[in-house]
Amino acid sequence: MAYEQALQCLGDPTRRAIFQRLRSGPASVALLAKGMPVSRPAVSQHLRTLKLAGLVTDRADGNRRIYHVDPRGLDELRHWLEGFWDEALLEFKHEVESNPRRRGRKQK
Repeated sequence: MAYEQALQCLGDPTRRAIFQRLRSGPASVALLAKGMPVSRPAVSQHLRTLKLAGLVTDRADGNRRIYHVDPRGLDELRHWLEGFWDEALLEFKHEVESNPRRRGRKQK
């Protein structure tokens, strides 16, 4: 289940910060590491983990890699999270339909 891997991956605050920076657009490791409390090699390792989780992709640009958010990885996570809303709305509907006193109430 890819959403589990994505959740686990984003559980790390440094990876979340890197992922957040990538929301602004594609970036190199050097740009992502700028101003972060970890080294470039550490950022590279976090990017590798994000990539394995399907949350980012990269492309070659000369001798460096440019990373960006992979929307396909987010789709699975979003679909899983939306399932909570579907279940909550269904439970609410059942509650309203099973309690006749609530159906006839007017809102003030």
